[in-house]
Amino acid sequence: MPMGQYLAHATGMYGYGWLFEILILIVFFIIVYWIVKSSQKNESASDILNRRYAKGEISKKQYLELKKEILGK
Repeated sequence: MPMGQYLAHATGMYGYGWLFEILILIVFFIIVYWIVKSSQKNESASDILNRRYAKGEISKKQYLELKKEILGK
């Protein structure tokens, strides 16, 4: 009996082994996404301010005032 058939018979998966492989891949990508997403939460106040200014969420005047506050100057 070939190894693939043996594993399918031993695990009771028969023709659904591909489904299990897809499930493992989905779980893997969810874990990678979670790790990447959690690493982005460690932004400094300056990074957040720069991003908000670049998106146009705050004006130049607000940006400069907040930048002074953050840098303590």
